[in-house]
Formats: sequence, C-alpha cells, structure tokens
Amino acid sequence: MMSDQKKVAALDPKLMPLPETDDEWRARLDREAYDVLRRQGTERAFTGKYVDTDSEGIYRCAGCGQQLFASDTKFHSGCGWPSFTEALPEAVRLLEDTSHGMRRVEVRCSRCDSHLGHVFEDGPVDRGGLRWCINSVSIDLDQRND
Repeated sequence: MMSDQKKVAALDPKLMPLPETDDEWRARLDREAYDVLRRQGTERAFTGKYVDTDSEGIYRCAGCGQQLFASDTKFHSGCGWPSFTEALPEAVRLLEDTSHGMRRVEVRCSRCDSHLGHVFEDGPVDRGGLRWCINSVSIDLDQRND
C-alpha cells in the first residue's frame, strides 16, 4: 500500500519528502534558509534573488516543493521582498504574529509549516488589496519553458 507522501509525490514529482527532525531540516536547508523557514527569520530587504524577477512560472516552497504563488500574481511593491497579490488555493496558512512589538499576519506553507513571510493590506486595490510579502530564500521559481 502506498504512503500518503508517496501518493502526493506521484501527483507532483517536485514535492520533496518532509523532514521528520530538526537535524534533517538543517541538512536540507542552508543557514539563511533554515533561519527564515524554520525559525521565522527574515532576509535583508533588497537582497533576495526574486525581488526584481519577472520570469514566468510557479513559485514553490523551498522547504518542501509545494506550489505557492503563480508568477502572474507577482508585482513590484518597492518593499524589498518579492510581493504577490494572492497565494494559490490551500497553499498557505495564516497565523497571527505579535513578535517584535507588531501585529502582523504570518504566512506559512500549508504542507511543511515553513515560514514564508507576511501578508499586509496595502497591496494593489484593483487586485484585491493584499501584499503577500515573501522572503526570496523561502521560495524557488519553477520557470515556465514554453
């Protein structure tokens, strides 16, 4: 009988098995990615590889490979991190974040629970009004090659 992880991977071969221990996460991710995805850190503004990217494709979770954002929802917000107007259905979960004396909405991957960034209500009004502010190190662009 096929495990649930194998069934999911059969549907999307770019999904990675989920690490079961912190040591396995540390082995999979580099230091900065581990700090952001597993310890809710953030990369410095304007340093991420996807801040100015306009390439087409699907942005996946760097922790597990789950599809998170379509490139046609990405926009240049000027905030220093990749910004999107919406996430793919059921790709993320939202949590209240009161760290650093602020009240924000944290965005996590719904599959592996990795921290991705935050969502704010100051995005383009004509596209729903949300700005999904996501760390470049928490995503990988699966480029469209058509």
